[in-house]
Amino acid sequence: MDAFYASVEQLDNPELKGKPLAVGGGSERGVVAAASYEARKYGVHSAMSGVLARKKCPQLIFVKPRFERYTEISKQIRKIFFDYTNLVEPLSLDEAYLDVTHNKKNFPSATILATEIRQRIFDEVGLRASAGISINKFIAKVASDINKPNGQKTIPPEEVLTFLEELPIEKFYGVGKVTAAKMFNLGIFTGKDLKEKSVEFLITHFKKSGEHYYHIVRGIHHSKVKPNRIRKSIAAERTFVDNLTSEVYMLERLDTIAEELERRLKKSEVAGKTVTLKIKYSNFTIQTRSKTLSYFITDKKLLLETVKELLYQEKLADSVRLLGISVTNLNINTKEKEQVIDVQLKFDF
Repeated sequence: MDAFYASVEQLDNPELKGKPLAVGGGSERGVVAAASYEARKYGVHSAMSGVLARKKCPQLIFVKPRFERYTEISKQIRKIFFDYTNLVEPLSLDEAYLDVTHNKKNFPSATILATEIRQRIFDEVGLRASAGISINKFIAKVASDINKPNGQKTIPPEEVLTFLEELPIEKFYGVGKVTAAKMFNLGIFTGKDLKEKSVEFLITHFKKSGEHYYHIVRGIHHSKVKPNRIRKSIAAERTFVDNLTSEVYMLERLDTIAEELERRLKKSEVAGKTVTLKIKYSNFTIQTRSKTLSYFITDKKLLLETVKELLYQEKLADSVRLLGISVTNLNINTKEKEQVIDVQLKFDF
């Protein structure tokens, strides 16, 4: 989807259409979650601080995120996908892989299917979408960004290798700013430069990722579209207006975070054994502390009890700007889900 959160806000409030819009917070600690294309013209983008975004675009309009609404719209869009294939792998609320090799329309052209799906999304939901079409997930993902917004790009089999050789290395999906800078220092600026490096060279400099880079630049990516991706964690976190220096104040904030996490766990109908406390200090360093229990939990009181233990595990290194709680090691089958009921009853009584 194109600028999904911002586009939903403009859909629901026509007065915002055509205006530079940011979903997120414009305060000192606020962060941009999404920016409309009108705002992007000024250099505003997601993950940018609200203060910097305002400097780049003084007329920028900030709106608070409404994730329940985004989830509702996302479900409408996925319903359209399932009219074409059951092989749908959501990456997030606004993005998904579709395997249409054998589709419900029995249509041989993935390009025409993508055009039809995008048109249906606009007609039935009112939003614009972009698409990438190719022989595997990696190339399709890269292609999906080429003609944004409201466009699509097909990389047919016979053009894959040429396309990858000409592609700037920073455009490779999974190559972030840090990795790109490292590649530049090694003389790797395009796919062609990457292709000239041996697998041994790439593993030496990029460890396990080196082998991955060696294969993808040759168009090799065997990951299938997985319609039933197992969720590995559920989390909640908060960034604070003022840095926190007292554990007492931190516990107050953690109480609210644990309440939100309990809501998310119960809504997802899962529980977990491993509780992790995330601490981001004022100098932006991040520390995590974890504990694995012998039983599954969802209850706020049990979450908070574990987090409190983790908080006091060692002295804090600095004042704190963000706290988060995540639960992993989730129960993923019926038998395990029954276990959490017994534990909860035991603790309740």
